[in-house]
Amino acid sequence: MNDSSTAEFADMRFVVLSGPSGSGKTTIVQRLLECSPVKLVKSVSATTRPPRKTERDGEDYYFLSAADFAARRAAGDFLECAEVHATGNWYGTLKSEVERARRLGAWALLEIDVQGALAVMRTAPQALTIFLRASSEADYAARLRHRGTDSEEVIQRRLANARKELEYSDCYKFQVVNDDLDHAVEEIVNIISSREAEIHAR
Repeated sequence: MNDSSTAEFADMRFVVLSGPSGSGKTTIVQRLLECSPVKLVKSVSATTRPPRKTERDGEDYYFLSAADFAARRAAGDFLECAEVHATGNWYGTLKSEVERARRLGAWALLEIDVQGALAVMRTAPQALTIFLRASSEADYAARLRHRGTDSEEVIQRRLANARKELEYSDCYKFQVVNDDLDHAVEEIVNIISSREAEIHAR
């Protein structure tokens, strides 16, 4: 990433939340949007995967065709993007989404995978990065099966990917164990509030 690309986001406030499938990211993001005293705007990711029955375009994801995604990638519209979980599906964060948070005077809240988070760390080193984890691999497996959205083959692939993602947890500024939802949300709220106070104190 060149210096001009880094400078483009130097004054922006990011919260990046990552963690293996089954760590509870989506639930925690919803809770943060509801209760954080610091204004957060969720960055809606783009993906080439088809929507699930309950998902809405523009709310859960921007659902793009492979051709549209590739065109926007070539045009430099993404802050970060990658193929994840070896499924052939691409995911990415559109620059327009983080710009939307800036216009609203809020922190951009990015729920993204490790590949995407590492890219954001390079582009926006000031980003507040948090790695969310469960207490054990058994917890990940139980949560994935409880969702009932993936085949056993996909679950095993996600668990293998979780082991790889855990190897990068030390790259994040903070790690939070989600073995109690209320406590995990409170911990993340405190992290964000403390950073907001530091920024205003400068």
